[in-house]
Amino acid sequence: MGKYNVLILGSGGREHTLAWKISQSDLLNELFIAPGNAGTMEVGKNIEINVNDFKAIAEFCIQRSIHLVLVGPEEPLVKGICNYFELEPSLSEIMIIGPGKEGASLEGSKDFAKQFMNRHNIPTASYGTFSRDTVDQAILFLEKLNPPFVLKADGLAAGKGVIICEELDSAISGLKEMLLGKKFGAASELVVIEEFLKGIELSVFALLDGESYVLLPEAKDYKRVGEGDTGPNTGGMGSVSPVPFADKAFMKKVEDRIIAPTVRGLKSEGIKYCGFIFAGLMNVGGDPYVIEYNVRLGDPETEVVLPRIKSDFLELLILAAKGKVSKYEIQIDDEVAACVMLVSGGYPGDYEKGEEIMIKGSPEGSLLFHAGTTMDESTNKILTSGGRVLAVISKGRTLSSAMEKSYLAIEQIHFDRMFFRRDIGMDLLSK
Repeated sequence: MGKYNVLILGSGGREHTLAWKISQSDLLNELFIAPGNAGTMEVGKNIEINVNDFKAIAEFCIQRSIHLVLVGPEEPLVKGICNYFELEPSLSEIMIIGPGKEGASLEGSKDFAKQFMNRHNIPTASYGTFSRDTVDQAILFLEKLNPPFVLKADGLAAGKGVIICEELDSAISGLKEMLLGKKFGAASELVVIEEFLKGIELSVFALLDGESYVLLPEAKDYKRVGEGDTGPNTGGMGSVSPVPFADKAFMKKVEDRIIAPTVRGLKSEGIKYCGFIFAGLMNVGGDPYVIEYNVRLGDPETEVVLPRIKSDFLELLILAAKGKVSKYEIQIDDEVAACVMLVSGGYPGDYEKGEEIMIKGSPEGSLLFHAGTTMDESTNKILTSGGRVLAVISKGRTLSSAMEKSYLAIEQIHFDRMFFRRDIGMDLLSK
């Protein structure tokens, strides 16, 4: 296959995990991360380029003879970075992992995703889509639903554009804040109101090559900031993989009813799609329903999914870019991986940046992926630069042993006002 120069776009825990995994490949020549963080510096070279500066990214790719670009976050995909590369003759030979703008609408627009699912008979909650001009109809729609009420900003809102209300009055207030008060800016110019699905969530990932797909390990993440799944939604406070209830029978339903119809649907609509599909699912009485699509790997799910993949991940990406994943047999580790996110005090609200991070070390069998960190080159200190700061991951033969290792590893880490959930995975121990 030769040796490859790879550029990863992004700066979070997902990108550090991807960089860590790709750095292990015998197929790798040089690895760059733009812009990266203090952790990615350990496995590749950070480049100061914004993920949405397509021109600068293109120039760098030409200068450094990049063979493959892996797009980490959703925003550049929704803005059309893959289309930009495809239409520019000097970039057309560069492999890029991620869908074009139309495919990225599965995440960029909740309404588009819902219509797509309905067209292809993919199970999802019933819904209605409303604008500021149809607030009255939206209220009537809410009045016909049983609580709780689910309100979703149509566009990208950094994982925080969902409100779940127990009372009708608070749902109406939330709706007005989103549509009339522009709570999520342009993202909530349209609001999708959904029927509430009662069940257990999980995340399923597939890598598509346009014709076929490879299923990656599933995971469960924990979105609420507080223990017992309380408080506001965050980008994710932790994750575990595998998910105990996602046995062979359940995963066959997921493939037959969701993943395969999604791939067929994209192809039938002429939507070229080479990249990841992340189906956020709800297990409702043993049947999977789609809550949402994402068009990239999840964070913090990546931090538990990739450590369980024994195969060469760069080889898998190259085969996807070349349309050859159909016969690839991915090798998965049977061990359980558990991730706990260490976040800045105040997150997901206001929080301080620039706090010094002390890391004494980590126990054998634990990994540390940086999510919101930066290196102060004048002092050589690692500082906080985001709400989610570090991901602590451990593997074990059981979920409880993996969790125990992660919580032991956390004792070696400190920064001012550091916060984390102490109950990640505990809801699954009895499952």
